[in-house]
Amino acid sequence: MTVLIPVDSTDRNECVIASIEENKSWAFVTLDGGKITNVEFVDRREDIIEWIDAVVVINDQEYVWPFMDEGIIALVAPTQKSIDEIIEAFIFKDLHDFSI
Repeated sequence: MTVLIPVDSTDRNECVIASIEENKSWAFVTLDGGKITNVEFVDRREDIIEWIDAVVVINDQEYVWPFMDEGIIALVAPTQKSIDEIIEAFIFKDLHDFSI
C-alpha cells in the first residue's frame, strides 16, 4: 500500500502536511502489514513511477481531481499533521473521504 502526502519539508521527523499549492515536497509512504516500511521525498509527484493507492490532503478545498482521474483515493486529514499521525489515522480509517 502506498500513500502520498504533500509536506512542508523533507525532514522526516519535522515535516507536516501542507497544501498542494504550497508544499515543498511530497512524502511517498510505503506500508506493509500496517507499518511504515519506507518514506521517500520527491519534489514532483510525476517523478513517482510506482502505483499510488491514496493521496492525503490538508482539507477538502484541495484540487484532487487529477488524482481521482487516475484512480487514486483522495482523503482529508482533518486534524492530523505529521506523517505518523496521518498514517495511523489512515490505518484506522479515521481520515475523511474527499467530499465531492
